[in-house]
Amino acid sequence: MQINKHRLNNGLRILHTADESSQIVYVNILYGVGARNESYEYTGIAHLFEHLMFEGTPDVPSFDEPLERAGGENNAYTNNDVTNYYISLPRQNAELAFYMESDRMQNIQLTQESVAVQRQVVMEEFKQEHLNRPYGDVSMLLRPMAFKKHPYRWSTIGRKLSHIANVPVEVLREFYSRYYAPDNAILCVVGNVTFEQVVEWSEKWFGGIPAKNYEKPELPMEPRQIRCRRKTVRRNVPQNALYMAFHMGGRGDADFFPCDVISDILSNGYSGRLNARLVKKKHIFTKIDAFISGSEHPGLFSIYARVADGVTMECAEAALWRELELLQQRLVPKDEMEKVRNRFESEHIFRNINGENLAGNLALAEMRGAAEDFLCEVEQYRAVTAEQVRETAKDLFRRGNCSVLHYLKKT
Repeated sequence: MQINKHRLNNGLRILHTADESSQIVYVNILYGVGARNESYEYTGIAHLFEHLMFEGTPDVPSFDEPLERAGGENNAYTNNDVTNYYISLPRQNAELAFYMESDRMQNIQLTQESVAVQRQVVMEEFKQEHLNRPYGDVSMLLRPMAFKKHPYRWSTIGRKLSHIANVPVEVLREFYSRYYAPDNAILCVVGNVTFEQVVEWSEKWFGGIPAKNYEKPELPMEPRQIRCRRKTVRRNVPQNALYMAFHMGGRGDADFFPCDVISDILSNGYSGRLNARLVKKKHIFTKIDAFISGSEHPGLFSIYARVADGVTMECAEAALWRELELLQQRLVPKDEMEKVRNRFESEHIFRNINGENLAGNLALAEMRGAAEDFLCEVEQYRAVTAEQVRETAKDLFRRGNCSVLHYLKKT
């Protein structure tokens, strides 16, 4: 795969990779702003802004309508690190995406009325997904247990419903002015379009937008956790649940890929250790999963499990600790290591056959350092040894590195 690059004078980074077999062009624009860039007093506004970006501008009152008429689709997502917007269009209409994205990069009108509409949408999402859904508030409980300094201590949706309800329009305007800028964005284009055409359209539609030259403040790093943190809550849920979160490195840290391998050894597929041993064989849990946050800064290795009826929380937690201790004591057999390597490689390949996924992942890799690093992820994963897994597990699964949440059903 050839990755072509260009940088506009205003700092916008352009990525391109051609796919002449496709009649679709995928246009992805990634902004280096997420929930971690919010203030403690007004959380959830990065996600609110994702919604506001679809409110339209004076020239394009409805963002979706022109794209739909041109045969296109679009969507977006926000996490703690970035906000990402993506559009797919037939190749003959691809320039429309450049115009639309450049327009809303600079011309969103944040009126009391437009903010009120999206404020209500996000508040309903907050209620539906996090307040009124069983286990929906887990991240709101677990994150502030694990993080005491870093802004990863709140979820993308925000700390409180009142933050979304009461954030002043002036705060949103400042947020837009600061972060929605060409020098804080990466434009990635994948599909049946030439690099020369992409550069021409980028210069035409984005070249006149001024850079903001905003220097992001240094975020506080989380101190090393040395004591286990515990919390117990009772909710109206059908089963007791056990949640454990361990601190691990970020994307650029040495333990990132070993932690990813460990998560797959434990829970990737039905044959993962936790499911095979603790769900199917011992019937301690009815459902269990282990995964990494994948965040830019040091994040979390999490285990979520539903406890079977009749099993005490103490028994469930002890069984889980035994499995984690085995990884610290014994080398993972060669065939098990090869199984998770092969699964990662196949999932990586098939996931990125889709041009939409590929465009987003290349932009993310460029934001982290270089788009080319994305092409090396399989090699980095395969390079992890059983010895690295064991040594990483020793530090990762320290009792003092863990935050434990007992989520109990009401009696």
